[in-house]
Amino acid sequence: MEEKILRKLFLGFIQVHILYHTSKGPVFGSWMIEELKRHGYEVSAGTLYPLLHEMHRKGLLKKQEQNVGGRIRKYYSITPVGAAVLDEARCKALELVKELTE
Repeated sequence: MEEKILRKLFLGFIQVHILYHTSKGPVFGSWMIEELKRHGYEVSAGTLYPLLHEMHRKGLLKKQEQNVGGRIRKYYSITPVGAAVLDEARCKALELVKELTE
């Protein structure tokens, strides 16, 4: 039960990470999995790719496809809507950190 609750909570954190990194430049899935691992998140491709697709569908990310070594690689970048959501998430996260560290 606790694991399911943490998973749902961490999916929100992962989305904020995705928005942050895509605000710095285009990212692709396998790079994002490794970056999230550096932050302590063990995310499988089966979790990340549907999340990227959903964020794209909701207008938070835009997608560009490029041929890399004969394979199509999808690069994701933040949209203006995604940037606005990231700004709001940043404000809420800072407020929460202040409360948690009091």
